[in-house]
Amino acid sequence: MASLLQPKLPVINMDDLKPGTESWISTCNKVTRALEEYGCFMAVYESVSKELKKDFFDSLETLFKLPVETKMKNTSDKPFHGYMGPIPIRPLYQSMGIDQATSFDDVEHFANLMWPSGNQHFSKTIHSYASLVSELENMVRRMVFQSYVVEKHYESFNDSMTYHLKVMKYSAAKPDETNLGAATHTDKSFITILGQNQVNGLEVLIGDDKWATVEFHPLSFVVLATDPFMAWSNGRVKSPRHRVIMNGQEDRYSAVLFSYKKGIIQIPEELVDQEHPSKFKPFDHYKFLDFFSKDEIYLDEKAIKLFCGV
Repeated sequence: MASLLQPKLPVINMDDLKPGTESWISTCNKVTRALEEYGCFMAVYESVSKELKKDFFDSLETLFKLPVETKMKNTSDKPFHGYMGPIPIRPLYQSMGIDQATSFDDVEHFANLMWPSGNQHFSKTIHSYASLVSELENMVRRMVFQSYVVEKHYESFNDSMTYHLKVMKYSAAKPDETNLGAATHTDKSFITILGQNQVNGLEVLIGDDKWATVEFHPLSFVVLATDPFMAWSNGRVKSPRHRVIMNGQEDRYSAVLFSYKKGIIQIPEELVDQEHPSKFKPFDHYKFLDFFSKDEIYLDEKAIKLFCGV
């Protein structure tokens, strides 16, 4: 008889961890197992306080209330990095992007586009949030490198990482609208760290046929592996399919910190042997993003297999 229990993501406490300690090593194993089995997990991470989280999502509400012509000033030469407004097949969704969000100067530049007279509170809030969340991304990545015994590659890899903060609004669906906020897809960054306000909507495919509706714990984030991360791991890490379904009458605000590697991603030689032949050729991360942007037919991991699969 099939289980009627709702599948859930693993929950891992990521607070107060120091490299080399027993708790660090234990958490390394939990993180890597979760990314291999589920491709994601719920990270309890209280470094982002309740006060900062509230200020951050209040700031997003203020941001998305700006006129469309103002939001359209958010442009980028990188695919998917600028403003994206509602379209007929995606009427509930709009997003804006802040490149290099861990740099205060870059966040302030974005704020000055939106508010020509400046908005220091917005700049400080967004920068503080992005900086703390980037520390979580860095910790997750380091743990996986350590678990796979490829830590000698970590520093050079880390030096080439960049961070992009995408902030999103999903409007509550009207009676005559679809409640699909975002279609089923896998991510194209290296690691995705997702936070939201109190309105749920994220669903992750567990296995081949079970959708898990993600119930966020207080002060938590969902960590998602991606297609490039899967390729780097030679297929060990799973890139989970996920979507957003809007139910209820409240708007959902969420933010994802995407990490990208400048230059070439390749499988560490330690992860290739007779039992694990290479599944992916070395590839340029941003060239892959450009390849995907030109033809989004394959929203899932098929895109990277077409791009650099062996």
